[in-house]
Amino acid sequence: MRHVKMRVRGEGLGVRRSATVIGLLLISMLLPALGASAAEMTLGDPRQMTFPLVEFTPPEPERVVLDNGMVVYFLEDHELPLVSITAIMRTGSWLDPAEKIGLASVTGSVMRTGGGGGLSSKQVDEELEQFAGEVNISIGRQSGSASLDVLSKDVKRGLQIFAGLIRTPAFEPGRVELAKLQAIEGIRRRQDNPGSIVGREFMKLLYGADHPTARESSIASVTRITRDDLAAFHQKTIHPNGLMLGVTGDFDKPAMLALLREVFGDWKRGEVPVLTIPDVPQSRTAKPVVRFVNKDTSQTHLRIGHLSIKENDPDYVALAIANDILGGSSFRSRLFNDVRTKQGLAYSVGSRLNTGMHDQGVWLMRAETKLPSTQEVITRFIANMERMRTEWVTDHELAEAKEAYVNSFVFSFASSSAIVGRMITLEYDGLPKDFLQQLRARVIALTKEEIFAAAKKHFNPERLTIVAVGAGEALPKLLSGFGEVKEIKLAPES
Repeated sequence: MRHVKMRVRGEGLGVRRSATVIGLLLISMLLPALGASAAEMTLGDPRQMTFPLVEFTPPEPERVVLDNGMVVYFLEDHELPLVSITAIMRTGSWLDPAEKIGLASVTGSVMRTGGGGGLSSKQVDEELEQFAGEVNISIGRQSGSASLDVLSKDVKRGLQIFAGLIRTPAFEPGRVELAKLQAIEGIRRRQDNPGSIVGREFMKLLYGADHPTARESSIASVTRITRDDLAAFHQKTIHPNGLMLGVTGDFDKPAMLALLREVFGDWKRGEVPVLTIPDVPQSRTAKPVVRFVNKDTSQTHLRIGHLSIKENDPDYVALAIANDILGGSSFRSRLFNDVRTKQGLAYSVGSRLNTGMHDQGVWLMRAETKLPSTQEVITRFIANMERMRTEWVTDHELAEAKEAYVNSFVFSFASSSAIVGRMITLEYDGLPKDFLQQLRARVIALTKEEIFAAAKKHFNPERLTIVAVGAGEALPKLLSGFGEVKEIKLAPES
């Protein structure tokens, strides 16, 4: 659940005074039209202002399935002479062999950079540059993605290049080696960022270092990858009946459909991998875990939390709003107001509920704080979590959280490409096309009792995993009150 926040800040007294004068002038101009006088109107506290819930019905894309099983969503938008095409592919790094972690990522990279469709990498780049076309391809953990942005007058040639890179990538050997070198360099730098370290180690403790959701590539695993591995991975996992396209912008639907059949129609179906990610054994997360990484950094970076629910769980909406009130909404959340505003213990503080459909979700609290404040911040985190489990939220907190979610709903459909992208993602995850509308309705109907029950059930202090990255010998002692403390020793990346 995402919320849109907006803050306006003046640049000095002169700007604020000018804004005040302009505002008063506007009010004086509007009052006669409203049938009121300045004497009759009292301006209230803006913090107490309320707004009606935004009602919005997004346009409906048209869905077509080609003979080879490829799904296409169309939504015309003739405001600008541009066409955007996005694709999602049923592949992902969850399919990486254990000894070659990083294979999917390198495959996606070289699909774009290594030529394809009968063109060399240089020819692809030169042609796209001639008509300002842009193509991107990548493969993540649970899916692959590709996109084409082009002027509508150049859409035919752009789509031919796009289809060639997806269907028949060349995997030029030089580009394969370059992609591997870039991946290895990224691995070498991975331990420079304490915020990245705490996030990765937290996930490995929750899921297990060998779980598809948490495992990491290494210099050794990337070095083992060959060009033949990339070609085999592509051939095995990327098929038309495992690919969904979204087409938006300035096009004529019958002509676009004919063009898609021309470039994709003779692509034969294949055996699409079924996305299956195993759940973590409950015994793994049944007790508290406290770990630290000794790294020379100016602040302690904290992650505290545990595994949680999937997005189709009946408690998802109630838990998401509970998390929003606790720490997900930044400036109005309990964690922000307690740990940062009242106690002054941390500048960056909050909580997150990360959920999906294919693996277990994660709920966590996070902060960056001075080393001496580490223990107190964790104590405040746990106290606020316990409060959610023992007290109902207030009417005001619930109303604010509902209003923020419902009124931000429209931003999920801010453009034609966003609308089509949502539809593709929902279908990819096996969810109904009105899933977001269903969530909105459930948020509106949500009660304090439901939030309390979800928090009590799904915020579990007895099985928290705590990870701290910081400097100094004092860190283990500061953590010792929360369980048995052990050090995570990072292996050198060289």
